[in-house]
Amino acid sequence: MKTFNLTAEPRMALGKKATKALRKEGLVPVVLNGGEVVSLPYEGALENGAKLVVLPGKKIAGGKHAESDKGILSTDLVVKMSDVRKLIYTPEIFVIELNINGTIKKAVLKDLQFHPVTDEVLHIDLLEVYDNKPVVMEVPVKIEGHAAGVKAGGKLTLSMKKLKVKALYSQMPERIVVNVDNLELGKTLKIGDLSYEGLELMNAKNAVVCAVQLTRAARGAQANAQK
Repeated sequence: MKTFNLTAEPRMALGKKATKALRKEGLVPVVLNGGEVVSLPYEGALENGAKLVVLPGKKIAGGKHAESDKGILSTDLVVKMSDVRKLIYTPEIFVIELNINGTIKKAVLKDLQFHPVTDEVLHIDLLEVYDNKPVVMEVPVKIEGHAAGVKAGGKLTLSMKKLKVKALYSQMPERIVVNVDNLELGKTLKIGDLSYEGLELMNAKNAVVCAVQLTRAARGAQANAQK
């Protein structure tokens, strides 16, 4: 993956009023999730913008959860909208080198929240990544080759433009390349038909990635061949 450098500052003032004021200044609130898992009660010092989120305890009778003894650290941040445009408005995926007051953390884009009318970016969720911990990301699909079914008069259709991929961030590809050379007329290529070293595809095994559909011309050719 390519690297995207981003500077962020801790966000101390929370709430709707403070968030609205930030957006008027061209700033976007960000939450960095996936931080360190800690034991409770937590006795360490929290950095500026950091907060402790209690993780659910083990399930007990009646569908309830026992009191948890673990929590995870997340951080409220703020970034300039002008700094994240190239991160948001692109089909490419990046590992983000996040500079927080001189401390560098690596993260990936997890989720975006847009205004339903204006499409203004309201909120960004980032996920901190580590060298030894796999992450799940949506990776664009790239079709490679010339399908046998297309040569026979069919039409190639792509049903899934992105696939959910689980891998170490350092092994995450920029594209999932799908070769369709052997895809025959009327046939489909499903998630279960694909495999890549070091990657795990998280979509349903029977989900159709692409297919070669029969066209009128192809149906006519088939009918004539059967006479």
